[in-house]
Amino acid sequence: MISRLLVANRGEIARRVFRTCRDLGISTVAVFSDPDASLPHAGEADLAVRLPGAAPADTYLDTEAIVAAAKATGADAVHPGYGFLSENAAFAEAVLAAGLTWVGPPPAAIAAMGSKIEAKRLMAEAGVPVLPELDPATVRAFPVLVKASAGGGGRGMRIVRSAGDLPGAVEGARREAASAFGDPTVFCEPLLTGARHIEVQVLADSHGTVWTLGERECSIQRRHQKVIEEAPSPAVDAALRERLSDAAAAAARAIGYTGAGTVEFMLAPGGEFFFLEVNTRLQVEHPVTECVYGVDLVALQIEVAEGAALGDPPRPRGHAIEARLYAEDPAEDYRPHSGPLHAFEIPGVDAEFAVPPGHGLRLDAGVVSGSVVSTHYDPMLAKVIAYGPTRAAAIRRLSAALAGARLHGLVTNRDQLVTTLRHDAFRAGDTDTGFLDRHPTTAPLAGEDAVRLSALAAALARAAANRRAAPVLRALPSGWRNVPSQPQRTVFAEAEVAYRLTRDGLTAEGHPDVALVSAEPDTVVLDHDGVRLRFAVAWYDRRVHVESALGPVTLTPAERLPDPAEQVAPGTLLAPMPGSVVRVAVREGDTVERGQPMLWLEAMKMEHQILAPAAGIVTALHAEVGRQVETGTVLAVVTEGQ
Repeated sequence: MISRLLVANRGEIARRVFRTCRDLGISTVAVFSDPDASLPHAGEADLAVRLPGAAPADTYLDTEAIVAAAKATGADAVHPGYGFLSENAAFAEAVLAAGLTWVGPPPAAIAAMGSKIEAKRLMAEAGVPVLPELDPATVRAFPVLVKASAGGGGRGMRIVRSAGDLPGAVEGARREAASAFGDPTVFCEPLLTGARHIEVQVLADSHGTVWTLGERECSIQRRHQKVIEEAPSPAVDAALRERLSDAAAAAARAIGYTGAGTVEFMLAPGGEFFFLEVNTRLQVEHPVTECVYGVDLVALQIEVAEGAALGDPPRPRGHAIEARLYAEDPAEDYRPHSGPLHAFEIPGVDAEFAVPPGHGLRLDAGVVSGSVVSTHYDPMLAKVIAYGPTRAAAIRRLSAALAGARLHGLVTNRDQLVTTLRHDAFRAGDTDTGFLDRHPTTAPLAGEDAVRLSALAAALARAAANRRAAPVLRALPSGWRNVPSQPQRTVFAEAEVAYRLTRDGLTAEGHPDVALVSAEPDTVVLDHDGVRLRFAVAWYDRRVHVESALGPVTLTPAERLPDPAEQVAPGTLLAPMPGSVVRVAVREGDTVERGQPMLWLEAMKMEHQILAPAAGIVTALHAEVGRQVETGTVLAVVTEGQ
């Protein structure tokens, strides 16, 4: 029996495993890097061990350090979570060699599925349908998908639609794969247009029993990474579910699998499906299966690792949908964001890291209010899961919770998630892996009128705060004059506010139908054409967050006296995030077009294209491969008109 378990991971998955361990009476050990020292997972375990450094290679990918941490704390088992070393056969072998229990599949099964090329060969031999594997040098028909042979999560993956784009895509995929997985091997396969990404949860014990716990629909993706998952799939009927389950069980038996894993498929519009890969670990989206089947997959992983036999599989009930909340900007090619998370509050949560009682809302988060999001790791903040009796009920619950969340300090993909959940095509179940490419979902939830009213509320809240802090005459409205005077003005990057507070009340330019009901430093109530609206206002150094029924709004106060040193000459290309330069595509003297890729930065485990800010000549180039840059670093200068 396991008595003390170390989780070789971070963030929400570490907290998720700790939750189950507490329920089972198992002592826990956390590991944490220097940037993660104050994150919740580092403080929730019974014991915690520092992994000195910040980079994954020095911390969560350091097999020797993690095994040493387990020995130092008296742990007798290791759970790998997902990502990092979770699908590393050598790590599993090192854990077992140290005399510890490995909560995962046998190293041989991990190794067999560690290469997608080898995995496809084994699955074909087991009778599981696969797409043909293509050598990049022999590809003649397009479109194709370039894929990394090792790892997953969308890294080392590129869509190629023409022969001229293939060499660059292969080079980029190899570079990203080598960085993420230590293996640059890539291959190609035909791209299925209009296909869905469907996966089957499997669980197998060491006594020959294999469970298949239904399918998950994972087609809503950006950059080949999932953002919304659900169970069951709206496109899978009972007959197709049986075929998928039989193929997944055959895949598990073919490699002698034990523990929890996922067999992934592409489902073509005509009903044919093809093997993608086996994820030899717990999946990020496992909560939707837990909700629908009423199980704790982590507890079952632990029981299987302890040698227990599985009984009869549970039966499904209801529908569950998960949304991944990321610190990223979908309108800027999903550029990740880092820094302090001032407020992180999801309304109406019924359970954290566990199946809600009955139906309800579940939250699996790696952060809390006040957490600092590092540049060194994936930008996922949390997973929000709604479980309901029907798909429509789950969609409504999840979209309402996300729309009402308080997320202050960082740009997130919240608005895109809500827009997607409320899209007619999504509600109808008409989804495939190209959904976000076809449907515009990056517009903010709050429209222009909402922004202007929110700016007015923010200005009134700041005026109320100033009056409360005033040493004298606090009862007088801000800007009070005995005779008519100029209106008070507050300028934001998004809107400009001009208003007067007189004996007759509020007069706001551009808002003749708005009356002030009350104004406090954190809450403003306005009457807008007979409808009362309450605005919650939070001011920070350079951001103001305003929430109301009109939608969440983030405002940027204009600097009254901008620092001349911060002014940037036209055509200057600045680093939008901290990262490492991995490729430079131009030289000084080159002519570039606006929007042309100039270089690539690696940040938060992904490559990001940096585009030319204008058309012209590259008159200065400061970026070079391998250079570490901070946000705002001058990378290049493009001079127009030369």
